[in-house]
Amino acid sequence: MKKLSLFQIVLLCIFGALAVAGVLIFAFAVGGGTTNTVGAIKIWGTMEAQAFGDIVRELADDNPQLSQVTYEQKDPTTYESELTNALASGGGPDLFLLRQDYALKNAGKVAIIPFSALSQSQFQDTFIEASAPFLAENGVIGVPLFADPLILYWNKDMLASGGFAQPPKYWDELFNIAQKISTRNDSGTITRSAIALGEYRNINNAKDILATLILQAGGSITAYDEGGNLRPALVSRAETSAQAGVSALRFYTEFADPSKDDYSWNRSLPEAQKAFASGDLALYVGYASEKSQIAHANPNLNFAIAPIPQVRAAQNALDTARVYALSASRAGKNPGGAITVAFLLVSSDNAKALSQALGMPSARRDVVSQPATGDDNLLNKQVILAHSWFDPDPEATAGFFRAMIENTTSGSLQVSEAIQRADQEMTNILEL
Repeated sequence: MKKLSLFQIVLLCIFGALAVAGVLIFAFAVGGGTTNTVGAIKIWGTMEAQAFGDIVRELADDNPQLSQVTYEQKDPTTYESELTNALASGGGPDLFLLRQDYALKNAGKVAIIPFSALSQSQFQDTFIEASAPFLAENGVIGVPLFADPLILYWNKDMLASGGFAQPPKYWDELFNIAQKISTRNDSGTITRSAIALGEYRNINNAKDILATLILQAGGSITAYDEGGNLRPALVSRAETSAQAGVSALRFYTEFADPSKDDYSWNRSLPEAQKAFASGDLALYVGYASEKSQIAHANPNLNFAIAPIPQVRAAQNALDTARVYALSASRAGKNPGGAITVAFLLVSSDNAKALSQALGMPSARRDVVSQPATGDDNLLNKQVILAHSWFDPDPEATAGFFRAMIENTTSGSLQVSEAIQRADQEMTNILEL
């Protein structure tokens, strides 16, 4: 047997459960290095630069291979276009943070890690269920680092004023809450709202909320057929799946119907997160990463977080999450070094340290399964429950989610017709 170098032994120990021989062979074969350095590696992402950079520098004290790793924070609103342009010109980062809903769209920009190095079963056993979009037919698109689950924010004072001491555990509880908390003036204008559901343009996470409702109801949005091709699944031959989309869209748009007693939201109201932060919205469905923004906007707001509500009749609880992975640039000058750094950063101990520094749950099953308290425990449990769907193009699919919602609230289409049209739009996207 060939004797391992010192660096290989160190990496084997750090990488833990994922550090199989195939991973090491692949990393060194591509990078061509057997020394104690992987060279300079530049990482791009949208996470706060100081927190990410500081923890990487701390990790470098025990992991010399990370000594030349730098991180550059990018604007989330321009990140995708800036990354695309940089990689197309042969520049840009060696590693970049890739969100799971962009995995399929950006697979061509990535140095795929073959299953001979990191098998599908190893990936699935190590990372949470919502990481599935990073699995391609020929390998791994990115190594999941952390997750951002969808949760429920609740205003304690507003719920208490309606006689509710706790946030809802099930979606059907919203009907009663909305009737008791949402208020309108003499002209019918909403002055206080129980929940921001029903519209698209002023609800920050409308697409993801509706997608979550569909998945919780047992439906699908896309699915792979027997030939390995991604197909639309909103309208399915399976009766349960077909009904799930209709019931989810009907429930979601219920709260934007002025004729209903639980009418709580319309498109003339402020953006949902701002309404919650200002104290005019009792319940807000948002991502865990939004907590600091809300607290900063209104330090005096008496609010807390809770698990995302569930469908009462469902056999299993389900949430969704945004999962961020480290992907090596296909155009990078040092893909082997980049992949080695990615593996180092997602090793169990390092992933836990990054999670704590960033205030985000890890995407590793073993890390989120460790004992935790308070909000950390809540978020870890939500990440364990999290699923995702295979989104071929987030911007394009956002368009038909918006149309699906607004065609229903405007009355231009029946709920089932809106679902049918969205399914056809997905077909058009997948055929491009």
